[in-house]
Amino acid sequence: PVGAFWASMAATPLTVLFGGSMGDWPWPPAAFVCHLTVLTVVAIRTRPRTAAYMWAVTGAYGFLGEVVFGPGHYYGTNTGPMMVVSALFLLVVAVWHTRREARQEVTAQQTVTAHERSRRTLLEERTNIARELHDVVAHHMSVVAIQAEAAPYRVENPPPELERAFATIRENAVAALTELRRVLGVVRAEDYEAPEAPQPTLADLEALLANVRDAGLDVEKAVTGAARELPPGVELSAYRIVQEALSNSLRHAPGASARVEVAYVLGGLGLRIVNGPPPAPDLVKPSPGAGHGITGMRERVSMLNGEMTAGPAQDGGYEVTVFLPVTTTSEDGS
Repeated sequence: PVGAFWASMAATPLTVLFGGSMGDWPWPPAAFVCHLTVLTVVAIRTRPRTAAYMWAVTGAYGFLGEVVFGPGHYYGTNTGPMMVVSALFLLVVAVWHTRREARQEVTAQQTVTAHERSRRTLLEERTNIARELHDVVAHHMSVVAIQAEAAPYRVENPPPELERAFATIRENAVAALTELRRVLGVVRAEDYEAPEAPQPTLADLEALLANVRDAGLDVEKAVTGAARELPPGVELSAYRIVQEALSNSLRHAPGASARVEVAYVLGGLGLRIVNGPPPAPDLVKPSPGAGHGITGMRERVSMLNGEMTAGPAQDGGYEVTVFLPVTTTSEDGS
């Protein structure tokens, strides 16, 4: 673009000299339109500052042409019209540049805001999960330490080796509990209050289903496999996943029915929560949520190295499928 501008500037006097035109000076009609077009294109493709410099050079050329040749050599000068018309064109282009940059800045800011919102959501979910796990693990470690301290008193005349073993267990449990509180305690807010009741498990699903039924959701539960006690983190995460999935069904598919399937399989726990489409989607509007439900479920599954799929079902409803692996150990602890 800059080269085109200088080519237009060089061609304008040559057109006048070799064309022999006695029209307006220093821009004959064809050169006037050509140079104005070049100025506009250059302004579009370069920065506004560059266009302003070129407009100033154009004015200097017109002023020099009038001083050197004077109006007596030609019928008249058109430097004034060139400067006014080109200034209007450049002003329009500058406004267009400003609006385009503003739109780009707004788009970039919206992208950054969405990214930060998503990142903040992940951090909030991880913080909530860490709080819950801290409460679960801290409770069990405290029980281990108390039982290790009380165990020698349950045996009459325990041997010294047994007392030392229980003392070592208690010391390790207390040390682990202290380290756990030091590492995970930083995620607690100052106004956070630990729950007084134990964290929920899969044994509390019936109470949860009763609550959502009272809220208007027709839900049924199916359990396959031999029910067994799972690690506290798996139990808590499974409960929270079912709770969030049913909450999403209430919000986004009011009036629909849901089904919760719990499968105790070899090597882990399978969950499937599916709801049908709302019976009258045009009459009952879904209730908007915070949009963090699926994110929180994925974070819980990812923390336990599990797998999760969530998406629309074939019948128009929604389905969430989760597998949480559970490491099994033999009786000898190997």
